[in-house]
Amino acid sequence: MNYQSIGSGGGIKQIKAKTVDFGASDMPLKPDVLEKDGLMQFPTVVGGVVPVINLRGMAAGTVRLNGTVLADIFMGKIQKWNDPAIAALNKGTRLPASSITVVHRSDGSGTTFIFTNYLAKVSPEWKEKVGNDTSVAWPAGVGGKGNEGVASFVQRIQGSVGYVEYAYAKQNRIPHALLQNKEGVFVAPEANAFKAAAAGADWEHAPGFYEILTNEPGRASWPITGATFILMHKVQSKPASAKEVLNFFDWAYANGDDMALGLDYVPLPGRVTKIIANAWKTRIKDTNGKAVW
Repeated sequence: MNYQSIGSGGGIKQIKAKTVDFGASDMPLKPDVLEKDGLMQFPTVVGGVVPVINLRGMAAGTVRLNGTVLADIFMGKIQKWNDPAIAALNKGTRLPASSITVVHRSDGSGTTFIFTNYLAKVSPEWKEKVGNDTSVAWPAGVGGKGNEGVASFVQRIQGSVGYVEYAYAKQNRIPHALLQNKEGVFVAPEANAFKAAAAGADWEHAPGFYEILTNEPGRASWPITGATFILMHKVQSKPASAKEVLNFFDWAYANGDDMALGLDYVPLPGRVTKIIANAWKTRIKDTNGKAVW
């Protein structure tokens, strides 16, 4: 197995081109797209995307933001850390008058999809002017390749703000902001907050397992939550390889929960993984129509 950190856009392109046995994406493909390209997708783990900041003297969880302010920052409308809109959310916190440097992804990215999906839900202006996709025309800022690229820029640039998967923020010790969720509660990103956001997901009835978990209800919910999806072709010209792929994910579902939690992702419940395994039996077949799994 060879892992390439090329972003969800690259993973989708490679599986469509059949240059890999499976691809991965944090952006679920809609059922009509799956059908057109002869693909199936299934979720593996749930994680969160977090706003990360570099402000001297500001530890993780010191700065509070909400969706509207976050959208205005990434649109370049809010340019100073002591802007009244930020100050109103952080009464009692001394914010510097320094400029804000926005850092975003430069590559096609499921992390970007989840982040912009959230911003489009909470900011009508963002939805109209920028939109939601794995890659958008950013109104402001500098681009870094991969979560690692964004993390590196934020660590180096004083006064910067970016977004990365929570695991990158935690492992690289980059301070994150608290974020106000749909219920008006300021929450910190952590496994239970991602789990709370995914609590309402109806994987059993979601066509093609298509579920987006941003801005979900619940007082404990982290508002920028999403799942990672695996993409495979429904008709397999190399059924033995496809079976090995499914063997791996079957093993991961059975044995990988502690590893997922150790990497700051939330494993799926057993009832969901059984639904997924049953879907393999009916949706992934060899060229003769025989089930691979």
